[in-house]
Amino acid sequence: MALDLSLSVKQNGNNTVDLLAEASGISKVKIKQSMTAGAVWITRRNKTKRLRRAKADITQGDVISIYYDETVLGTVPEPPTLISDEGIYSIWYKPAGLLSSGSKYGDHCAINRWVEMNKQPQKPVFIVHRLDRFATGIMLLAHTKHAAAALSKQFKDRQVSKIYQVIVDGVLDENQSISESLDGKDALSFISVLEKNEPLMQSLIEVDIKTGRKHQIRRHLAHIGFPVVGDRQYGNATSGELILTAYKLSFLHPKTKEKMTYELEEALRPKF
Repeated sequence: MALDLSLSVKQNGNNTVDLLAEASGISKVKIKQSMTAGAVWITRRNKTKRLRRAKADITQGDVISIYYDETVLGTVPEPPTLISDEGIYSIWYKPAGLLSSGSKYGDHCAINRWVEMNKQPQKPVFIVHRLDRFATGIMLLAHTKHAAAALSKQFKDRQVSKIYQVIVDGVLDENQSISESLDGKDALSFISVLEKNEPLMQSLIEVDIKTGRKHQIRRHLAHIGFPVVGDRQYGNATSGELILTAYKLSFLHPKTKEKMTYELEEALRPKF
């Protein structure tokens, strides 16, 4: 069952759960679960945010919205693994299926919300970059506004080195660069061949992206005829996991300006 519903609060003193249950036909228990999962929103004076507390005050003129999707709410992704806690930021391994950020249907499947709720001591979490839902690998999370601003600027200014390891269909014979523009914007990827498996007709490659366009690696590799194994959107896969891993990340420490480099351990990197 899926439902998108918005309603205006007509008078003060109303209860959010009661209003949504009556208007939607969804049980109060499930309404409360939806609130905890981040699927209920409040708009007040043109500002919209998630509404998580069932007893939060709502007033006349507020608009309450619920984006209810049983499939989304029932999803329980594998949790992330902490690689390094540096205080003002932390480095995590994101498994396949865990989102980089939430949607209007909830944020319980997003890494930032998971870290906020499960890491001790609890800290605010700011997203400074993203990784595809079905990709795996290193993610950097900021824990102060200053760190988030400094790190976001480095990503925007292309000062961050993001290197991936990928298994593709086909045997790649040589290193190359791909400069095919994406969505009308410049996009540049450098490909290095690490290993070839001719019996499987696959190649393990390293990809260094100099831009961060949507699905850049998957689209670029499909463009040259070597789609990522498991890519159902741009390749020819019908099943299996996407084998695309962000394995190395380098940037300047937001406070000390020291160059910081993090790599995934060998066990978490792609293998034939």
